[in-house]
Amino acid sequence: MSASPIIIVGSGMAAYTLAREFRKLDAVTAITIITADAGDAYSKPMLSTALTQGKTPAQLVNMSADKMREQLNATILTNTAVVAIDVAQQSVQLADTSLNYSKLVLALGADPVRPQLTGNAADSVYAVNDLADYSRFRAALADKKRVTLFGGGLIGCEFANDLVNAGYSVDIVHPHHYPLERLMPEAAGMAIKTGLANLGVHWHLGFAVAVNEDNGELRVTLNNGDTFTTDVALSAIGLRPRIQLALSAGINTQRGIQVDRQLHTNVPNVYAIGDCAEVAGHVLPYVLPLMAQARALAATLAGTATDVAYPAMPVIIKTPACPTAVATPNQLDSGTWQVECTADGVCALYQDAQGLLLGFALTGTATSQRQTLAKQLPPILASS
Repeated sequence: MSASPIIIVGSGMAAYTLAREFRKLDAVTAITIITADAGDAYSKPMLSTALTQGKTPAQLVNMSADKMREQLNATILTNTAVVAIDVAQQSVQLADTSLNYSKLVLALGADPVRPQLTGNAADSVYAVNDLADYSRFRAALADKKRVTLFGGGLIGCEFANDLVNAGYSVDIVHPHHYPLERLMPEAAGMAIKTGLANLGVHWHLGFAVAVNEDNGELRVTLNNGDTFTTDVALSAIGLRPRIQLALSAGINTQRGIQVDRQLHTNVPNVYAIGDCAEVAGHVLPYVLPLMAQARALAATLAGTATDVAYPAMPVIIKTPACPTAVATPNQLDSGTWQVECTADGVCALYQDAQGLLLGFALTGTATSQRQTLAKQLPPILASS
């Protein structure tokens, strides 16, 4: 009887990167990838820049599921949901069968946070979390002119810039007086707000509370009573790690699926990676952390137990209207922002009492300092 395969649940960037890294170390162990979508490989970060780049949803696909099967020498079950995990039997339950695993990796991703809306068109608000979502959103844009974004965080600002570049009139509804307030100080956030406003973005400060269809257009109502009309609405409030499948199986969760430095859960032979994973207390839904996770977990699955390490990993925010780079300090760090502003950019440094650099936010020409400053930052998770 053949050994049970390694099963990876999910086919996003984390899942496929892990499979590729594992195949570099082990060409023969069976891999089964189970995904609820079509299983095509694509770069999720490109969803918020595709209009500017002139790419259709189909053109964002780097490799079809069939090609991925061939490249990875893997079984890929597409449009297939895992409904339960039996950790005692080491099996996953599908709609009509169960599959045993030797190791199980949960690469479940995250769900968009939906706005709490009333109104007869509340369900018409789009959210983009994968290529299928994006395809539906792009179809909705056909023959439309006005788009409203709920949320002025990283993804909201990137989508706003992309949509304006493509000729749409864009409104952003955001509860804070400047965007990306969780990542940077006011001066840097205001630089982004001003840059997008100069591009033509209209800002509305507050929460959307209702969306109603009115004579073929959408009327958005804010908590302060203001209203305005739009053609298409997109939620970009944030992401929430998918934890329910793990939680139902007795796997420890908090913000995400809790794992140690080897990406191992509290359950034998079960791991988590990517946007769903909370690694030693860190939930980092960015590309560089998942790449580091994939390399470490591939080595562990191949027989060499390896801790994941996170160096300082600045994030480039894709807003050409105001180029921005940010290295967000750990929430537990004790420091203050030191901000210098010029007409060409903002340089905000987060330093402790001894002057040690713990994070930064750079806009405009100050982004040229990103690599130099990144070398001064402490690692997020130091190498063992």
